[in-house]
Formats: sequence, C-alpha cells, structure tokens
Amino acid sequence: MITIKKETLDFLKQLRKNNTREWFDANRDLYEVAKQNIDEFATFMIMEIAKFDPEIPRDLSPKKCILRIYRDVRFSKDKQPYKNNFAIIIAKDRMVEGPCYFIHIEPGNNYIGGGYWRPSAEPLKALRQEIDYNISEFLSIIEEKNFKNYFGDLSREDVLKTNPKGYEKDHPYIAFLKLKSFVCSREFDDQSWLKEEGIKEMIKGLKMIKPFNDFLKIALD
Repeated sequence: MITIKKETLDFLKQLRKNNTREWFDANRDLYEVAKQNIDEFATFMIMEIAKFDPEIPRDLSPKKCILRIYRDVRFSKDKQPYKNNFAIIIAKDRMVEGPCYFIHIEPGNNYIGGGYWRPSAEPLKALRQEIDYNISEFLSIIEEKNFKNYFGDLSREDVLKTNPKGYEKDHPYIAFLKLKSFVCSREFDDQSWLKEEGIKEMIKGLKMIKPFNDFLKIALD
C-alpha cells in the first residue's frame, strides 16, 4: 500500500506561500522528493484501478497520468508559475477525450472523482442523447445507494443557463441534459492521504465510478 507522505503535503503548503520561480529553484530538492512520492502513488493507483477496469493497462506510465506542476500563465491574470497541487488523471489514453478517474492532492482541497469533464460539441450531444434514451439505466447508476451515499449528486457547477437545443425546458430530466460536464467527486481531509485506511476508502470510491464511466463510454460508441 502506497500513501502520500507528510513531506509531500508540507511541500505543497510551502509552495502555496512561496509561489515564485526563485523559491522553487532554491527548493527543487523538496519538489523532487515530493514528485517521487507522487510517481510511486500514481503507479500504485494505476494498478489498483486496473484490477477492476481492464481498459486501464497495468503498465500505464505514471508520467502519462500526472499533470505538470507548471502553470500556463499566458492568458491568465494569475501569474503564479506553479500549481499548488498534484493532479493525476487515469485513463487508457489521457490525450484522447473521454471519461477518466482523477485524483487531486492539495492541502485543504483534496478529492477523487471520475466522469467526463467538458466534452466537446459532438461527444456532448451524444451523451445527452444517451441519457435521454436510456434515462432508467443512467439513474440506476447515479442513484444506486452506495454511489449516492459516497458521492452525492453529480456536480452542478458546469451547466447551461438555458435548455440545450432539441430539448424542451419541461423535459423531466432537463437538469441532467443541461450539464456541460458529467462528473462525480468526493472530498477528503489531509490526513486521509497519510493512512492506509484513507487510501483504501479512495480505492473503494474509484471502483464505484466504473459503471458511471462505462455508461459515458457507451454513449460515445
């Protein structure tokens, strides 16, 4: 069992307070130690997810799953050069748009989840059509007792203000059809990363995401 080390969280806390190139360069050794921990953790989680999702290769490289810590500030008002988190996206091919599992490590803002974040126009159209045609199957997944108790409702942070083209505003499931992202997530405290029990709890949740991701994949076929 691989956990996140306290030193990794401490590095992120320090980075949040000192988010400059000068500080980062002077403390690159701390980053390298934290990054090694994240590499090992990602490798472990890939293998755990591969146990219940055969589409995930057991030998998937963690380098293909871990997001860069460097921020693209070209078009952002926030010019901080580094992210204050480590993020891991686990999918068969992260560079191909589609459902995935994700892990976000950031002191005070930790979570795991899955689904399909901001699909482009054609996949989004297909997802809405699949939900409309197979709403009973969709509901059986997202309202299943264990899934609902673990994740609650799907995220409603990313929705259309008006009903999507082709669907009436009085559609009984318009709330789902207005979603622009189809994701579920659960937050954890910092201590959860440090304990085997916390990691086991996360793995349990990631396993529950598979039927949700499978439904989204079917919509794209």
